[in-house]
Amino acid sequence: LMGFIGEIIPKKIVQGYIFSTPSLSTRVRRMDDKAFLTIKGGTDLLSRDEFEFEIPVAEANEMLALFCKKILKKKRYVLVQDELCWEIDVFEGKLDGLILAEIELPAVDTPFSLPDWIGEEVTEDPQYLNANLIERC
Repeated sequence: LMGFIGEIIPKKIVQGYIFSTPSLSTRVRRMDDKAFLTIKGGTDLLSRDEFEFEIPVAEANEMLALFCKKILKKKRYVLVQDELCWEIDVFEGKLDGLILAEIELPAVDTPFSLPDWIGEEVTEDPQYLNANLIERC
């Protein structure tokens, strides 16, 4: 991928949702040897409030087993282009074949170049939110 810097080593992600509505969700995520509890709020798909807390992996595993009916698995590749970070998620299991790329911007109006490997723009399509994708798992 021309113009990118950084290692292309994926992180293995396993996640589930303790609670999820269109405007509020609580997620448990294990990423390699770390784990996080995340609360997201808001309905603006471009900018949502997010609070993330690192938690012990053993507790995350317990929460995933006890409170999450469905589990989503994916590999995340992180690439940097023009000092901006792209997260490319390659989904597994029932979502096998789905690949989503998301760019982290310092502000919603930050200009950036869309790489030619990007396909369909789905930012404003709520069916591609992980909280909705997990229903297909």
